[in-house]
Amino acid sequence: MPIRIVRLGTARAEDEGLRVGTVRRPPRGVAKARFAQDDWYDVWYPDLAPSVETMKLGLAATTDKDWAAFVKAYRKEMAEPHAARTLDLLAALSHSAAMSVGCYCEEESHCHRGILRALLDERGATLA
Repeated sequence: MPIRIVRLGTARAEDEGLRVGTVRRPPRGVAKARFAQDDWYDVWYPDLAPSVETMKLGLAATTDKDWAAFVKAYRKEMAEPHAARTLDLLAALSHSAAMSVGCYCEEESHCHRGILRALLDERGATLA
């Protein structure tokens, strides 16, 4: 059962499974009791979100060089033991459990979830 990489707040796929929010902060103006019901996420897991400093790099990126600096910084954070073990766990679970991970950004190619996709793929995860 693959891991889906999704935009939080969008309609769920029928077989999507548990939705994990890999974002620094919960959605604004949404009651906590509505996070799952409104298709944000079932579990909030900010450990896989970029740090505030790294997130600022990504948000400010206007050139390929700027984006590459963000990617490098985020990959460095995800190489830390706690994050690396989490990615290994998700990759292993992808072979037997349906789940999705996501972020709020509109465009995956300019979001940390695109890098998460690559990191999970590098670990042998089954991806949708």
